[in-house]
Amino acid sequence: MSDPISNELSFSQNVNYLVDRAIAAMDLEEDTAAAIKACASTIKVTFPVKIRNKIEMFTGWRSVHSTHRLPAKGGIRYAPYVNQDEVEALAALMSYKCALMDIPFGGSKGALLIDPGKYTRDEMQMITRRFTVELVRKGFLSPSTNVPAPDVGTGQREMAWMADTYKHLFPEDINYQACVTGKPVQHGGIRGRTEATGRGVQYAIQEFFRHPADVKQARLTPGLAGKRIVVQGFGNVGFHAARLLSSEDDAKIIAVIKSEGVLVDENGLDIQALHDHLIEHKTMKGFPHARFHEDGVKALEMECDILIPAALESQITCDNADRIQAKLIVEAANGPLTYEADKVLSDKGITIIPDIYANAGGVTVSYFEWIRNLSHIRFGRMQRRHEEMRSHEFAQLLEDLTGQIISDEIRKRVIRGAAEEDLVNSGLDDTMRLGYQQLSEILHRHDKIHDLRTAGYVIAIDKISRTYLDIGVY
Repeated sequence: MSDPISNELSFSQNVNYLVDRAIAAMDLEEDTAAAIKACASTIKVTFPVKIRNKIEMFTGWRSVHSTHRLPAKGGIRYAPYVNQDEVEALAALMSYKCALMDIPFGGSKGALLIDPGKYTRDEMQMITRRFTVELVRKGFLSPSTNVPAPDVGTGQREMAWMADTYKHLFPEDINYQACVTGKPVQHGGIRGRTEATGRGVQYAIQEFFRHPADVKQARLTPGLAGKRIVVQGFGNVGFHAARLLSSEDDAKIIAVIKSEGVLVDENGLDIQALHDHLIEHKTMKGFPHARFHEDGVKALEMECDILIPAALESQITCDNADRIQAKLIVEAANGPLTYEADKVLSDKGITIIPDIYANAGGVTVSYFEWIRNLSHIRFGRMQRRHEEMRSHEFAQLLEDLTGQIISDEIRKRVIRGAAEEDLVNSGLDDTMRLGYQQLSEILHRHDKIHDLRTAGYVIAIDKISRTYLDIGVY
């Protein structure tokens, strides 16, 4: 595929151009490349729901990009702007993301064309349950073949409704809880899933700063502490990424961008306080010790060390890419940069940690939740107390050998066994570390690869192509 001559590319075209760039770097056979890029199937459903004594029609989509691994995995978003092209592009990104991170899923995505703010909770439940029935009947929702998760406009409650609907349709399926992930903990969810994508962004940045050559190439100084960060989007991903980076890594969140505008504080925003303010007042306006400006998009161009786009796709385009001043861009959203913007920023020497790696925390912990649902036991249940007992014995042995008494505070920390959330975060940290190490290694080893995004796609495409060849898909 040649370079685009128009700036108005669709989301799926942007993804395909990025894939083609990686394929050119790895000299993949043309027929193999075509098989990998093709979207396996997409279903469009239209169904009626009676709302306030009136029949309303709703349209939804579910796309499966690849089934080289099963189940196919990907979120379902509820928004008034979604379309089939967007769903297919997101499904493709899920395939490459899972392959890169060694998560044994194919790629899928879904969407419902709806403005959730216009409906009550009970109405949303009726709509969600009916949508679920349509997906199940068409074979696009199952613990073994297609497993949705939350996305923009959806959350734990929608996943709980979907799981319960599936359970009533298949009461004999003991693995029904595994038909979706991102559920409430009391309904088969896993601790740590809510903040998983944001925490994954934090772990990705931490691992980046463990690679001095990459930090130097980005013209950054060593260490995450004190780094000035701008975050676009303050939903689940943006909030948790900002909160964790500021509270655990001592970074400074100098600006938060939302659709209503941007809040700026050069000394660093109190992220938890801002979150509480938004819940109470439904607006960023009036937050103390910070400046509010209505032009939030312009704030993407602020001078900063790290820019984290955590909102929607195509936020940085050829129109504003040349004015971006961040040294490092971390794509917490899917596709926040267009193909042309990516080229402009790369030519400027700005380092970009790509979405197929940076926001993989959600699907990683979704994988843990899916495994938990299939095993029917929470992580750590069988070994936690045994680990505590052994640690207690080692602490006692240390006291006997040294003649020193370990304080109660230290003893509690030393002998504490790992809870489920500890194990989830440990597994997520390990996955994000290994993922970045793959990216950095191939970037510095391969003469034809000059950026982390191309490195990520090369790794993912190579893994998928080997799977296709091994099992004889074509």
